[in-house]
This record gives sequence, C-alpha cells and structure tokens, in this order.
Amino acid sequence: MSQQRLPSDTGPEHAGTLPEYAELVLDVAERIPPGRVMTYGDVAEWLGEGGPRQVGRVMALYGGAVPWWRVVRADGVLLPGHELRALDHYRAEGTPLKEASRAADGHLPRLEMKRARWDGGGHTDGGGQAGDHIGRLPPSDVPPCDL
Repeated sequence: MSQQRLPSDTGPEHAGTLPEYAELVLDVAERIPPGRVMTYGDVAEWLGEGGPRQVGRVMALYGGAVPWWRVVRADGVLLPGHELRALDHYRAEGTPLKEASRAADGHLPRLEMKRARWDGGGHTDGGGQAGDHIGRLPPSDVPPCDL
C-alpha cells in the first residue's frame, strides 16, 4: 500500500488554514486536563468521526502547539522519538505511570492507562475508569460538530 500524501495546502506550512477536522482534534487535545490522557481512538470516538489513524495524523502534522503528550497510544507506550520530552511533561503533571522493568527497552515507563485515561467529562480527579468515555456526549460548551 502506498503512502497517501495530503495536498500541500493542508500542510503545517499553512497553519492559518487548518482543516476543520484538525481544529476539532486540537480542541479536544487542549481540553484534556493536566495529568490525564486520551487515546487516539478516544478522541475520534468523542468527536464522532474519523478514527485513531486520522487523529494521529492530525497530531503529527499540527499537534505541536497543543499538549500533544496527552493524546496517546492505547497501550500506554510513550510516543516513539519523543519519550523523554513526554516523560518530563507526565512527571510535572503527575500523570500516573507504570515504572519499567529492567528488561524493558530503554527502561522507560508506560502510562498507567486505567488511572490516567480521561473520559472527556467534568471529573478530573482520576476516579474514571478506562472506557468511561464510551457513549458519553460532549459537554454542552463544546460546539456541535457538522458532519
């Protein structure tokens, strides 16, 4: 399968003309409270469109201006190539981590997803469970998404 490229007018060099979906994804990333995370799939499900790969693409192209470290892989593995920067953010924010064993590559911790995962609701005390976001509607202050 060939790598599909976006047209040049949607690239980061045209930051003033973000695609609508990218704006929605970045808005969700900005709403995630410090110390909490959402998976790429959680963000797509919360928006009601796209999927984990689309969210990941948006974050890769445009996520540098938002708390990118709060949108993560579902397995809790730190973003390859950005592990140490992300780890600094997680430690500063108190994001729950699982310390790595000595046998783990690079001895890097993983996110403790059961405690760190945010459901998109108003509770930011860590009491949510993984999967709590499923079926939940966005808060009323979120503008409706034109599908």
